[in-house]
Amino acid sequence: MESNDLNKDKLIKYWIDGSDDDFETMTVMFDSKKYSWSLFIGHLMIEKLLKAYYVKLKSDYPPFIHNLLRLAEKTDLELTDKVKEQLVTITAFNINTRYDDYKKSFKNQCTPEFTAEWINKLKEMRLWIKTLILQ
Repeated sequence: MESNDLNKDKLIKYWIDGSDDDFETMTVMFDSKKYSWSLFIGHLMIEKLLKAYYVKLKSDYPPFIHNLLRLAEKTDLELTDKVKEQLVTITAFNINTRYDDYKKSFKNQCTPEFTAEWINKLKEMRLWIKTLILQ
């Protein structure tokens, strides 16, 4: 599809709506004690918001990548070292939940406390990126 076929507002809405659905799913998964899966969905939630922000800034379709740090860098966001580290960790939630080699150890790492801490960080990041999109 050509970039001139892009309906920017519709595409931004698409990514935000998907992210909002993922936010609800992340919360339900956490409440049902599916901790590793709640963090996996949290990754998807942030990825979709970064893609919405990319569309807003670049007026183009976002790249087909899941690495949140690379995606954020493609939007030219100024990132603190702390945010960079968080994006790298959140990207790992995607890999650790998907691949059998990592699943068991990641599931063991996802205690209620660890997961609640990261859910809070994901919520903060979600609000920050949504604010950037809606400015």
